Amino acid sequence: MVSQSRAARIAKGIQEMLAEMLLFEVTDPRLQGVFITDVRVDRELSQANVFVSALEGVERSQEILAGLQHASGFLRTQLARRSDLRVFPRLRFVWDPTPENAERIESLIATLNKDSDTDKNG
Repeated sequence: MVSQSRAARIAKGIQEMLAEMLLFEVTDPRLQGVFITDVRVDRELSQANVFVSALEGVERSQEILAGLQHASGFLRTQLARRSDLRVFPRLRFVWDPTPENAERIESLIATLNKDSDTDKNG
């Protein structure tokens, strides 16, 4: 079992390497416009939860997750070769709704600001 700080450093490294691989090495068209929002590694280093999102939003989430699952063996092998870990964690891809939620909250705030300006001027 590793410390939480070491697990966090490993997660950060996985996130950086995966982001680079998705940009430059993965050619699956289902994975275009995908970005890694977070990676969390358990303290036993047996599993890495990789949180993903896409520019298009939730509409393509199932297609993207299927593409990532299909590529997970390749991605894990490449990540293991680039890391100094003796045993590399299994990758588990999870859709992250945070970007869509943030966008929705920003639009609500903008609407409230417009309503507030209208009330002050009206």
